[in-house]
Amino acid sequence: MIYSYCVETKLWCIKEGELLRLVRCGPLGHERPFLLTNNDDSAIALSSIIDDFSPAFFSSGMLDSLGDIARGKDLPRVSIRSERIGPPITTPQKIICVGLNYREHATEAKMEIPTEPIIFMKAPNTIVGPTDDLIIPRNSLKTDWEVELGVVIGKTAHYLESPDIALNYVAGYVLSNDVSEREFQFERGGQWDKGKSCKSFNPLGPWLVTPDDIPNVQDLNLWLDVDNVRKQSGTTFDMIFSVAYLIWYISQFMVLESGDLINTGTPAGVGHGSTPAEYLSPYQEIRLGITNLGEQRLRTVTSA
Repeated sequence: MIYSYCVETKLWCIKEGELLRLVRCGPLGHERPFLLTNNDDSAIALSSIIDDFSPAFFSSGMLDSLGDIARGKDLPRVSIRSERIGPPITTPQKIICVGLNYREHATEAKMEIPTEPIIFMKAPNTIVGPTDDLIIPRNSLKTDWEVELGVVIGKTAHYLESPDIALNYVAGYVLSNDVSEREFQFERGGQWDKGKSCKSFNPLGPWLVTPDDIPNVQDLNLWLDVDNVRKQSGTTFDMIFSVAYLIWYISQFMVLESGDLINTGTPAGVGHGSTPAEYLSPYQEIRLGITNLGEQRLRTVTSA
């Protein structure tokens, strides 16, 4: 599906400096990699020098010099305004999620502040683009929203010595929506993965931003609207466990590999925490964003 409103919402227009964004455009399953700058309405096509923004690309170390390589080769610039925007990375080997990682969210859930990060997994094939349809699962009554900061791993991290070095393993940051079905999650046997892994339950993007362009990852604003009503508004400063701590902590239990995605938790304002509880229904619009990471605009639809 092609979304002409990308121009209206200025998803691809940045006002701050000469910043580089990694973006993938094209039909589902046939996305192509581009480098987006804010001094032009066009994007640099990268297909002639890389296959995609895949785990192999991130592990190659090519990301560090991608901008210089692209400019040096005088690659073509093309307009992407009329194209579908896909997720900015290919399907990762794993998605690791963190529960109750914002103080105010833990409070609204009426749960104690965790003493260690709550870790669960999400199926990698839940990833879709930032303007793709959000599918409400069959038999769902409690589909919920969760704006989150996503972290893409750039190189293998295992048994890291301390959080002090953890951010050296980050390829970039991305806007993520950890969509959840609360009945599946809490009332169907207690396994969170069932409420997290439904089709289209991880809209991602529009772009990936490298760490150099995020001076302080613990000072980013997050927000989410449903039908133009603000539901979530928070800051990564409210995280219980910082991004660096999460990477270090997770590396003690599993091998983090290039291209893996970590969803770092959501601020207060989810539907499940409202009084009364509020959930998504078909034909609603969800908009969400994070400082410097762009915006998503999604429409809810029923499952086939």
